[in-house]
Amino acid sequence: MDARLGDLESGERQATDAVGAAFQVDLEGAQVAVVDADQFPAEIHQRISILLGWRLIQFVTENGLGRVYQAPFDVVLSNTDVVQPDLLFVSNARAHVVTAANVQGAPDLVVEILSPSTAERDRTLKRRLYARHGVSEYWIVDTEARSVAVLLLREGGFEVAGTYGEGDTLTSPTLPGFELRVDDIFGD
Repeated sequence: MDARLGDLESGERQATDAVGAAFQVDLEGAQVAVVDADQFPAEIHQRISILLGWRLIQFVTENGLGRVYQAPFDVVLSNTDVVQPDLLFVSNARAHVVTAANVQGAPDLVVEILSPSTAERDRTLKRRLYARHGVSEYWIVDTEARSVAVLLLREGGFEVAGTYGEGDTLTSPTLPGFELRVDDIFGD
């Protein structure tokens, strides 16, 4: 977000973002960081991330399959490609890619929960990036459509293995035996 500061009375300044919305902050004795509010997940995003993450952690832990991580946790795919998926799973067989600071390589499964500010990037750029670097399975959670698309890596990139909506039970080729009623994560 670009911000411009203009002087106001008694230590206040007005900051105007690139689209022209104005707000006031009191700068008297405080440090203020202006950030793009669109980068903060909405309530539904947070709720789905927690519910889905909990279900994944429960299944993976009970079956001794590996580890599940939640953003913010860097995934370093290359020297120039570093991402923070909403959720990710690394199997025991690929545990060597996990370091104390980040994941150095492709996770087995990546989950992105769409937000208005990230939906296009998640559906296009990240889809290609994850495919190029060898992520086996990619879930795209669409909060508006209340659905989850499960994509599998094939020779030419990701192919949709299934799209699961209300009333459906999601399964995962990467996590055999995992089942999730989609209503459980979108329930109000």
